[in-house]
Amino acid sequence: MLEALSKEKPKILLVGDFMVDNYTWCDCSRVSPEAPVLVAKTQKEDKRLGGAANVYANLKSLGADVFALGVLGDDESASFLKANLKGEFLTQIGRKTPFKNRIMAHNQQVLRLDEEDINEILLEDELIALFEEKVKDFKAVVLSDYAKGVLTPKVCKALIKKARELEIPILIDPKGSDFSKYSGATLLTPNKKEALEALKSTALKFDNLEGENLLNGIKKLKNEFDLKYSIITLSEAGIALFDEKLQIAPAKALEVYDVTGAGDSVIAVLAFCLSCGVEIFKACEIANEAAAVVVSKIGSVSVSFDEIKGYKKSEFEKKILSKEELLKLLKKDNKKVVFTNGCFDIVHFGHIKYLEKAKKLGDILVVGLNSDKSVKRLKGESRPINCEFQRACMLAAFYFVDFVVIFDEDTPFELISFLKPDILVKGADYKDKLVVGADLVSKVELIEFEEGFSTTKIIEKIKDRK
Repeated sequence: MLEALSKEKPKILLVGDFMVDNYTWCDCSRVSPEAPVLVAKTQKEDKRLGGAANVYANLKSLGADVFALGVLGDDESASFLKANLKGEFLTQIGRKTPFKNRIMAHNQQVLRLDEEDINEILLEDELIALFEEKVKDFKAVVLSDYAKGVLTPKVCKALIKKARELEIPILIDPKGSDFSKYSGATLLTPNKKEALEALKSTALKFDNLEGENLLNGIKKLKNEFDLKYSIITLSEAGIALFDEKLQIAPAKALEVYDVTGAGDSVIAVLAFCLSCGVEIFKACEIANEAAAVVVSKIGSVSVSFDEIKGYKKSEFEKKILSKEELLKLLKKDNKKVVFTNGCFDIVHFGHIKYLEKAKKLGDILVVGLNSDKSVKRLKGESRPINCEFQRACMLAAFYFVDFVVIFDEDTPFELISFLKPDILVKGADYKDKLVVGADLVSKVELIEFEEGFSTTKIIEKIKDRK
């Protein structure tokens, strides 16, 4: 499913509160003598897309063809957004474009300074007209409401009405306690707190959304606001969906560092999936996986299908990389890289001892693995016994193997030339023989094999016993 989705490029129209997220990274190592406060020494600043612009970044990262519509001020933040977003923006003179400056110390947010104008925009009719002119060309619409004054009741109602007329899904990340302005949307993505606030405005009174209350509440939202699907995001519990019945897509996060932007990723994935015809519950499951990636990072970040696929892998599967991915990682660290290669068709005790010894020669052990095609050329049509993915997983499961990379060539020369390891390791049987790639590395090490172990002997033994 993810592989197929990663090839799609649906056109999605995004309207909302576009803002700038600025991160000021500081070193806080002492307390001020003037007052009981930390002294922060600025190390670097990082300007990012925030609010609706973060939804844009997520959609773009997923592969969507996104077009943004909004109202900005005539300031530096507006210029930054226009330079980084494809779209059309109306300018309201004197309006301050939202700017959030997060002060970070030791990977923790210690203070946030906001500059913004949250009054309702003066250009409602112009924004509605612009939307009606553009919307017919898109597969889905997203309204990202951060309560900064762009998505007024008049604007929301007009945009929803037009999208419904054209039978285009319209998904909304809501804000505030009054959801009536979102009536008729395809779906909303409130969290539990937002859903409770909205339910307080209905005839039924809810003080929590647990057990039976969750079922009654999510149904009430669907009926009260004429939604096609009713959704409540449940943080660490996942996503609740009510269509014909209540279903819970469980959360996937293993580590949570920062929940900033998780909701943006959820609505981006839901919009992408629905625009590609994915069934709604499956879309919720994929959205959960995207949120798991986002909360494992610091700050507002976007997520790609490759990252989602990677997150679903077991820990050892993450060690199996393409040569391009591996080179990026190796460049980051100034560590001694050890390289060896082979078919490793049936992994045995001899292989284990050989690889363990190789790891001790440096900091990072990379194993180049012959692909299935390569093995067949070298050893005949009856080989390999195990496919390349299974062989790669077996190797990656060993704690002393850091990375596995599969290559198609008969020799690892091209791979060694590409990765440029420090040490090349081969078996002691290569003494006085030409070692392919020896001229590309600083050092060649030969390791003695354990006596009596080989894949060929294992295969022969099995045949004899038959």
